[in-house]
Amino acid sequence: MKSETSDTSSRRAFLRSSALLSAGLAAGCGPSGEEPVEQAAAKRPNVVLIMSDDLGYECLGSYGGTSYKTPRLDALAAAGMRFTQAYAQPLCTPTRVQLMTGAYNFRNWKAFGIMPPEEKTIGHMMTAAGYKTCISGKWQLHSYNPPDFEPQWRGTGMHPKDAGFDEYFLWHSEHTEDKGSRYADPVVLNNGTLRTHDGKYGPDIYTDYVNDFMERNAGDDDPFFVYYPMALPHGPFMPTPHSEVWAEGDRHKGNRKYYSDMVEYMDHVVGHVVDKVNELGIAENTLILYYSDNGTPREVESHMGDKVIKGGKGHTTDAGTHVPLIASWKGVIPEGWVNDDLVDSTDFIPTILEATGAKALPAMTLDGRSFLPQLKGETGDPREWVMFHFDPLPGANKVGYKLVRFARDKRYKLYEETGELFDIANDVDEENAITVEHDTTESAAARKKLQAVLQQMRA
Repeated sequence: MKSETSDTSSRRAFLRSSALLSAGLAAGCGPSGEEPVEQAAAKRPNVVLIMSDDLGYECLGSYGGTSYKTPRLDALAAAGMRFTQAYAQPLCTPTRVQLMTGAYNFRNWKAFGIMPPEEKTIGHMMTAAGYKTCISGKWQLHSYNPPDFEPQWRGTGMHPKDAGFDEYFLWHSEHTEDKGSRYADPVVLNNGTLRTHDGKYGPDIYTDYVNDFMERNAGDDDPFFVYYPMALPHGPFMPTPHSEVWAEGDRHKGNRKYYSDMVEYMDHVVGHVVDKVNELGIAENTLILYYSDNGTPREVESHMGDKVIKGGKGHTTDAGTHVPLIASWKGVIPEGWVNDDLVDSTDFIPTILEATGAKALPAMTLDGRSFLPQLKGETGDPREWVMFHFDPLPGANKVGYKLVRFARDKRYKLYEETGELFDIANDVDEENAITVEHDTTESAAARKKLQAVLQQMRA
């Protein structure tokens, strides 16, 4: 674990003692209560949040996918809860900024690959609540543009050292030309030290760092929070250690065929994290959440039985936005449950805060809604809609994109600029827009509701 200065140690001690007191009071256990404050606080769960990169719902066997073997995530779903209507933004940075700040993009979007340095993140919140915190995997939120493209945005985002986490082990943390490989022989910023890990495979060492962090902190009085934004299975499509060519071939030579290997290796390393939680004997006190940042790459076709699903990354259709969400917490989440409530990336912070007793920091705007009650098998307060403010500009390689705003409920989807309404339940590829003249009573009501959502979210 990285060393702390005496000032930092004192600050963390104060934050932890405040968090212990808050947790005890929230549980109704004051100084004269039946249960000591420390004991109540010790029951706060650990949280492991894992997010894959470029994987739609159709890729997992538990969702009906038949192209890839995903036994570990399928088992996680069988042991917990699977959400059928989870959505993300069509590209990674919009989703990542929403997930880490809890706010829709219209509130804090600057540029692609940039998270405003003044933002408060889930790392800040969990550290302030007395949690030991770690992020490992992909960053790409500090400096995305190469030197010759819109250089005014270079180095304007948030550096990992300022993101509120005690420890970080991240690829693409600084300027984009220094990022190196994310897969074979990866370049990683390890708590301020940037180096190449020759002979290693990135997802293995990101996972090892997560597991080492959990092992070092599982026995502490303070619980831990881990955020693992994965690199897999994002392109370039490269061989994995399970690919036949790994031992004798060029590990840096890409081919689209390796997407299958990458999906299956993604499943493999998620399994390592789950195994570590079980090995440490903390499954009953650890909430594991698995999600994805956007749909499958456009050049990939996957199967759900006889049905072919073409990837839609970057598109605003379901192919670009419909993603898996799996939650597991032994003894708390009912096993094998399937939930069809709407969820989007702003909902993770409220859910984690409610589960842990942590608090939002001053001046934060949280747009999400907790789905913790649903995780416990309760009805909760599910969303009636999810909203998208999708604008990946400015940014390198984003020419051709533009701002698109839309809202949807479980069946209908309305685009703000065009007024196009689609019955997604019966037209998932959005080929037949419903005009106002052809509205039914039901579609007219949906149009009115979703128009009000978009107006509210603009105001």
